[in-house]
Formats: sequence, C-alpha cells, structure tokens
Amino acid sequence: MSKRPTLLQHFRSFAYQNNIKDFDKALAYFTVFGGTGWEVDASKSLDELIEEKVLRNYEPLHKSMTRYTHNNPVYHRLLSLVALGVEHEHEAFKKAKIGRDRGEESIDYLEKKSLLKFDLSVEKPLKEGGGKSDRVLFELPFMRFWFAAISPYYKSISGGDFSEFAQKWNQLKGNFSILLSNLLVRELVKQSFTEKFAEDPIVSIGSYYDKQVYIEILAIRRSGKMLAGECKYSKETAKINMFNTLKEKCKKAELNIADYVLFSKNGFSSELEEIKDEEITLLSQRHLVSLLDNLTEKDLLVYKNKKY
Repeated sequence: MSKRPTLLQHFRSFAYQNNIKDFDKALAYFTVFGGTGWEVDASKSLDELIEEKVLRNYEPLHKSMTRYTHNNPVYHRLLSLVALGVEHEHEAFKKAKIGRDRGEESIDYLEKKSLLKFDLSVEKPLKEGGGKSDRVLFELPFMRFWFAAISPYYKSISGGDFSEFAQKWNQLKGNFSILLSNLLVRELVKQSFTEKFAEDPIVSIGSYYDKQVYIEILAIRRSGKMLAGECKYSKETAKINMFNTLKEKCKKAELNIADYVLFSKNGFSSELEEIKDEEITLLSQRHLVSLLDNLTEKDLLVYKNKKY
C-alpha cells in the first residue's frame, strides 16, 4: 500500500473490496472498519459485525494497539478525547489534565505513528492572537472508532460484557459518520470545480477556524481567490439562512470570498435553487454518491495488517 493514501482512496478501496454499492451503507461501515483492509459481510448488520470482528477479538486487537500506544495513559486519554470530538490541541490538553509541553509532545508522537494528523486552518486569522490551537483528526476511521467506543470500556469488554460499549455506541452512531462525510465533501468540491477552475485550480483545501469562527470548507486557488462552504445533514432541505450565515462568518473572519458552495444531504429550498450557479454552487447527496463511481480493481489498496 502506498504511503498514507487519501481518505477517498481508502473509501473507494473499502467499497470495492466489499462490493457495497449503496453510498450511505458504505459510509456507515467504513466509519467503523475503514483502513483495516478487512473483508466485511455487508449482508450482516453493522452491530453484528462489530461484535464478531472487534468485541470478540478484543485481546489480539488490544495487543496490536500497544505497538502504537505502549499503553501510555496520556496517549489513550488524548486519543479518546479527539475521537469523541475534542479536536483542538489545547482543549484536549485541558480535558486530559496535562500541560501544554507534555501534550504537544504526545500529539507529535501520535502523528508520527500515523494515528493522528493535523488539519490546519487554511488561512490564519488577520487579528493577532485570534488563532485557535491546531486541530487534529484520526488518520484512519477504525482507530477513531476504537478510541471512541472500545478503548474506554476495555475492562468490561475484556471480561465479555459488552453492555457499556453498546450504550455508548448507541449514543454515538447516529452522527458518527458526519465527520468523515465532511472530509469526503472536500474531495467532492475539488472534483466539482476541476473543470470550472481549470485555469486557476484549487491548490489548498480544508477548513477555517479561529477563536470566534468555524467554516467547514475553505479552499484557495492558485491566484489566491478563495472558496467557502458549509455542510448540512438534517432531513429538512437547506434554506437561504444557511447561505446568509456562511457569508456572515466569512465577513466576521475578514475573508475575501470569490465563490460559495453549500452541501445539503437532502437538497435545497426553491429560494436557494433560484440563485445557484450565479451566486453559489449547490451540492447534494446525488453528487456525493459520485465519489464511488467507476470502481475497479485499480482502486483496491493492499493492507499489511492482520485480518479479522
């Protein structure tokens, strides 16, 4: 396997390997098993597969994890916090009750071990002192799942009692794939604007954050022009206020935005549809599904870890 494939490469490989054609199902199963290279029987429920492949194989999986963490309690606390959504370094250090020096040393180690990766703000805030500490994310979906839902309950799981895990997982699983979906939307944005921006391509894409503002998608083109975007997953269609809020955020952050994009899983109001293309690009689930188009054996990554 090539060094550090992209999230999209992992996702396409997973869907091809396991012959999962439904995007939502592929994403849900990938959110748990992504990056392992394991074959999963998609005819079984996700909960069945978790028990079969993870909970009942806890001891050998835990042993393999110690190669990375050496059972260091600080590493485990930080990893679990990040997995559960405390993604900015200084917030994680505070919740883990460790100092900045020790925390930064730990994050750097976990990044070198390919457990975590930095997701830096694409632009720094103009106001001095307005920046927020670096955001860190998991390199692989399975590791995030492990440290969110498995590692904190090791005592009961190792004893064969899965009730604590089940309670926590039932709380998490409804929204657990949103982070990965947001990251895949970035890939969709790059693809969607390839032709439009052919002479002035996107050279950097990520998010923007400072102490006051968070913008899900910020991209910079070769010329320096910027694109900003937001994502929505509720059952309701996105309305004009989503666009207005995004513009207000960009104004507050003093970002000079040339293009706007909204992703809404369940579509858009007629008011937004009327202004698309002229003021804004609208992307929905039917566009996101295209990330799994034309899968072939060439998409298959070769993983070297043990299979379960």
